[in-house]
Amino acid sequence: MKKNGNHSSGPGGGDEGGDENKLIAERRAKLAELRRAAGAGGAYPNDFRRDALAGELQAAYGERSGEWLEANPTRVHVGGRLMFKRLMGKASFAKIADRTGQIQLYLQQETLGPVYEAFKGWDVGDILGGSGLLFRTRTGELSVRADELRLLTKSLRPLPDKWHGLADTETRYRRRYVDLIMSDTSREVFRTRAHIVRYLRDFLDALDFLEVETPMMQPIPGGAAARPFRTHHNALDLDMYLRIAPELYLKRLIVGGLDRVYEINRNFRNEGLSTQHNPEFTMLELYLAWADYRDIMDWVEKATRGLADTLNGRLQLTCQGRQYDLAQPFRRVTVEQAIVESNPGIDPLSLRDATYLRKRCDQLGIAYSSDDGPGKLLIGLFEKTAESALLDPTFVFAYPVEVSPLSRPNDADPFIADRFEFFIAGREIANGFSELNDPEDQAARFRAQAARKEKGDEEAMFYDADYVRALEYGMPPTAGLGVGIDRLVMFFTDSPSIRDVILFPHMRPEA
Repeated sequence: MKKNGNHSSGPGGGDEGGDENKLIAERRAKLAELRRAAGAGGAYPNDFRRDALAGELQAAYGERSGEWLEANPTRVHVGGRLMFKRLMGKASFAKIADRTGQIQLYLQQETLGPVYEAFKGWDVGDILGGSGLLFRTRTGELSVRADELRLLTKSLRPLPDKWHGLADTETRYRRRYVDLIMSDTSREVFRTRAHIVRYLRDFLDALDFLEVETPMMQPIPGGAAARPFRTHHNALDLDMYLRIAPELYLKRLIVGGLDRVYEINRNFRNEGLSTQHNPEFTMLELYLAWADYRDIMDWVEKATRGLADTLNGRLQLTCQGRQYDLAQPFRRVTVEQAIVESNPGIDPLSLRDATYLRKRCDQLGIAYSSDDGPGKLLIGLFEKTAESALLDPTFVFAYPVEVSPLSRPNDADPFIADRFEFFIAGREIANGFSELNDPEDQAARFRAQAARKEKGDEEAMFYDADYVRALEYGMPPTAGLGVGIDRLVMFFTDSPSIRDVILFPHMRPEA
């Protein structure tokens, strides 16, 4: 550090390009000195209390003139992480950041005495507390003229360069705590995520839904076609599974007379990692008695528009460079129609012919099992050729019963179920259907799923005898919905990867 003249530094403290281990060693030496000087009081005090936040001060006094501030002295106690320091002989400037933004401190040797000299050796990244009167500098910036200043937490690792932040994407995910320190954008993503969840709760609560909690560890995983994580309960000597979905427990509550229930919580699926998949993810799942899948589609459309208006004050937004107008009616198309639109030359009259579908799958390199019927083959073709083209908000309905083991079959066409999936930006956001409440049909479908599992299909469902027993007591006509919160947040925050919207995504171990 220069002993004379001006010195300024942002994150990194002017140490960009230096050896990090050396910088850490220097900071540890400073901490050791602090410990010696602090004695019994400790080097990490916890007796400073702030009474003001940077953003609140800017909102309350940002338009006040320097003359007004001088005529109305306002003393504040602020605290935060040192993000910038500029030494100028007998006076210096510092900026500290809290959860709402940054505020500037003006420091004078004449006022602070020995603390001012100590400040010269403090590092960007340290956590400070300061007290003083608000005023405006000659450049017009709202600041605190500090007459008290304390080092509360010594930072032992230098922050990244302020202009580049954490340039490596993988490091951002692994060290989210640093990413949040450096990136306003990252902090805003997770604030928006919280607003989205709050909006959905408020939306459902206003419709007299009851929020509930169902087991995370289940003796039989059900409610979705997915490979579960397995664990073991020692006291019960029982294999258990992290839930892949809360569906079967929530529908037990419908049987019990709780006509409107929802849960927002984690699901776990032992699957690969991608820009759209994380093995631990958040779902909203709800069930509504005396309704069908068309009612749920209407609700999804209404809630999506309401969410956009709440977050942005308008129904037009941009995601990954493309404009979306949520004011337009959401499109509704069948699975078969979507396939025909995305596959020029395909024979629409052969979409339930297993032999024809196998040939198409072979041509496109779509893997399938010899046990797959036309419904499973049809969905393989849909996922390969049609999903990514569903950019504008679209409800795709009339899914084959073969891939919908918990859905009610359509009265007019038993090949399909009264089921839909909701897509935006080429991603599935939600899955909903009229629930199967025929216990004998459900038992038969569970048996078919169990047979597939015995043949090696790890995503096939288990036979859940207690759920069938619950249906035998009688479940009223019911509709259900599952919403992928992470993917919804991706859309509304213009995030390209699910890892951008999960605070601590799963990663391969560091080498």
